[in-house]
Amino acid sequence: MTASDLSLPAVTPAASVDFAAIPSPAFVLDESRLRRNLALISQVQRESGAQIIVAFKGFSMWSAFPLLREYGITGATASSLNEALLAHEEMQGEVHVYAPAYSDEEFPRILELADHLVFNSFSQWQRFRPQVDAARAAGKTVHVGIRVNPEYAEVETDLYNPAGPFSRLGVTRREFRADLMDGVDGLHFHTLCEKDSDTLERTLEVLERNFGDVLRQVKWVNFGGGHLMTREGYDIVRLIRVVRAFREKWGVHVILEPGSAFGWQTGWLVSSVLDVVHNVKDAALLDISVSAHMPDVLEMPYRPRILGAGDPPEHDHREAVDAPPGHAYLIGGTTCLAGDVVGEYVFPAPLSVGDRVVFDDMIHYTMVKTTFFNGVKHPDIGILRLDGTYERVKTFGYQEFKAKLS
Repeated sequence: MTASDLSLPAVTPAASVDFAAIPSPAFVLDESRLRRNLALISQVQRESGAQIIVAFKGFSMWSAFPLLREYGITGATASSLNEALLAHEEMQGEVHVYAPAYSDEEFPRILELADHLVFNSFSQWQRFRPQVDAARAAGKTVHVGIRVNPEYAEVETDLYNPAGPFSRLGVTRREFRADLMDGVDGLHFHTLCEKDSDTLERTLEVLERNFGDVLRQVKWVNFGGGHLMTREGYDIVRLIRVVRAFREKWGVHVILEPGSAFGWQTGWLVSSVLDVVHNVKDAALLDISVSAHMPDVLEMPYRPRILGAGDPPEHDHREAVDAPPGHAYLIGGTTCLAGDVVGEYVFPAPLSVGDRVVFDDMIHYTMVKTTFFNGVKHPDIGILRLDGTYERVKTFGYQEFKAKLS
């Protein structure tokens, strides 16, 4: 069974959406698509026995949190004090916190908020243990974990590989301090990045080989994120089987904290053409910025899909009669950064000022990374509701831009 085999809610066809009626620019979450993902995630949670929480680093659109709670998602993982506050105030469930390092200034407040608190190193655990012990003595329930590095990963992009050579994330076996495990009741690892369940299964084999003696001592294990269970073709049956087997073998509570899986294919970035210029090639300038509004295009890097547009075929300046159909444009943003360009796309008709250009799959790991670079207009945030109405949830202006400066 895969995601495509499940009986999931129907989604609104993109072709039926009147993008011209949506104020540009805007990140638009499609409620029907989010519900489809949530239905699948909820089923995995029920059948696997794992607890699934949302990773704010990938999806933290808090206006959608009521929908997550509706499907039994009652917790979130935070990577900072600000995310922990958001989890406490808006998610209204368990707050799980992991950060590579905690500061003396912020840790007391993080400790107040956290239900699960994961340390990246034993030195951090030793540093902050007196505060944890004092909080527990005062009646605070907080589950403490150590992040481990299995030293195994199948991530192709170094920027996103938590278990790459000399990684600063997690404790390797040779650096592990079994003598400091008193007060620790869980382990955390994160080595996946938009991977299928076969990668998880191979990773668990390495984890068990390297940390089997530790697994016998703990009550819970957090498998981190990167479980792209909502992607078409993902092996859901294997995921459920692997999680169940691990739980039964080690007698532990299992936590999954995906980010992309929640927002995967749930919406668009709607933009408009501001100008078309020509310098050997035609270029369309949009009212968005690649570097400021979808930086993963440059960091990952990857090529986003544009609705209604295609890829230019590779050809070597053949005769005009052999030229590909359509109209090719370099698509770029409006910042002064020379490389603020997505790439070249072919459109069925010439682009004109005011035309909408809609980027697909722009909700997960996109809104969370936007900036106000160059002061360019920041896209709105909106929700396309089930009845077809568009709700403008947030608009940004000068005050938001100014608030980031001093």
